[in-house]
Amino acid sequence: MQENGQVPTGSRSKAIVKALILAAFIVGAIVLVRFTPVKGYLTTGQLGRFLDTAGLWAPLVFILIYTVGVCLFVPGTFLTGLGAAIFGPYLGFIYVWFGAILGASAAFVIGRTLGREFAASLVGDRLKKYDEAIERNGFATVLYLRLVYFPFTPMNFGMGLTRVRFWDYIAGTGLGIVVGTFIFTFFIGTLKEVWTSGDWGQLISFKVFFSLALFGFSFFIPKIIKKLRGET
Repeated sequence: MQENGQVPTGSRSKAIVKALILAAFIVGAIVLVRFTPVKGYLTTGQLGRFLDTAGLWAPLVFILIYTVGVCLFVPGTFLTGLGAAIFGPYLGFIYVWFGAILGASAAFVIGRTLGREFAASLVGDRLKKYDEAIERNGFATVLYLRLVYFPFTPMNFGMGLTRVRFWDYIAGTGLGIVVGTFIFTFFIGTLKEVWTSGDWGQLISFKVFFSLALFGFSFFIPKIIKKLRGET
């Protein structure tokens, strides 16, 4: 079977089985996170106390949790907020960025391994040109979708079903999420620092106003990108 080509007829049943496993994995992940006690551990207090027990390994543990969380369909903004609240605006940004990259990579590989064969079997002549185009322009496509805040986790799995090259996907993701990730971690981390200090006078500090300005600006980024591309 060619990874980027059509699936031979004899392999279709195998592709269907893999696709069903992928579907079961996605459903199971959503149920696990939303309807089991796991949900109770995904709070700033619970996760913060757990990371305290990890000592110097806390950043790596958090990055691992972020990676697994992405694969289990925990919203990326939620995980990012946890990282910013626990580690602050700067270290939080670094750990969140690495966690997001690893999570995106893992989810992409899962989607590619379990779903690409079935997706390829559905690609007819009308869709083939789009499938080939995303392979040729993979980096630019991924970068654009990240800059306009396309839903993070669905895109990770969905892109695995296309012909986009792995390293184009990772490079586009890594660059595309830098701005949004920094803005969000800086905003949440700054507010958490003020809350923790108890010095409410800091609410009128330059840092707080700057974080609010960045956060507000982030909502206009997708419109700016689309306008630059000549879209309405």
